[in-house]
Amino acid sequence: MQARMKNPAFVLPDGMKGIGSIFKAISEGGLPQELQEIVALRASQINGCSACVHGHTENLGKAGTTTERITNVSAWREAPFYSDAERAALTLTEAVTRLADRSAEPVPDALWDEVADHFDERELSALILVIGVTNMFNRINTTIKEPAGTKWV
Repeated sequence: MQARMKNPAFVLPDGMKGIGSIFKAISEGGLPQELQEIVALRASQINGCSACVHGHTENLGKAGTTTERITNVSAWREAPFYSDAERAALTLTEAVTRLADRSAEPVPDALWDEVADHFDERELSALILVIGVTNMFNRINTTIKEPAGTKWV
């Protein structure tokens, strides 16, 4: 497989500067890296972004995440490998990623309250940014048909 074009973030380098600032802010939020990768993997699975699924799976493996945790992200509701905080983050990830699937309120107050019980405002900010930037990359990569395993230079 070959992408339709180079990734727009590299065609227009100023875009990467902005994205770099978002990643810097995320790292300042105190959200564990493993949780960032898990929610990014779940959003990427939902959006069918093979490049991102591959990348987040690889990152989790390199970080020492267990095979059970990595391979069950798509079935997290039925898998015993996730904490209550991770489950709340995954629920938020699915709601934010599937905004159009809910007609009235994409992120209901009850969900917000559940997530806020587990994360402080800085961590919540990082979580929301991770979900948002992952969805952005998913949309870019699926549009240009970025293949799994692409190494960016």
